[in-house]
Amino acid sequence: MTKILLPLLAFICFNWATPTLRAGTPTPQEAAQAAVEPWLALVDAGNFAESWQKLDPAFAKRVGKKKWVTSLAEIRGRAGKLVSRKLKSAESTKELPGAPEGEYVVLQFETVFAQKHASTEKVTLILGRDLNWRVAGYAVK
Repeated sequence: MTKILLPLLAFICFNWATPTLRAGTPTPQEAAQAAVEPWLALVDAGNFAESWQKLDPAFAKRVGKKKWVTSLAEIRGRAGKLVSRKLKSAESTKELPGAPEGEYVVLQFETVFAQKHASTEKVTLILGRDLNWRVAGYAVK
């Protein structure tokens, strides 16, 4: 009886505790989405220079602050103020065309702007060595 009861008890305890442990750890997609929300708030508020400071350092260096601010001002100026944003997809990948290998999450949002009603925002995030997700790409289509 003890031979059967002990393994059964261990099985029940492991299966009971495992979902609890997993529930406390966000997926890469969830972590990236949580990281992008305050960054998108900066962009939505027109704080383009500050949004550049929060980019992945390698990406920020390639783009340059002046070009980033000018490009975002043009893109968001044509689109107008944010009306709504809803997550459409979140995909993890280790490779992106033209980018170094790394841990990436590509988020796509169905976005409505005042002057551009049916839009898709694509935000690419990379996991840094410090284990923080940072924006490494942004586009509105």
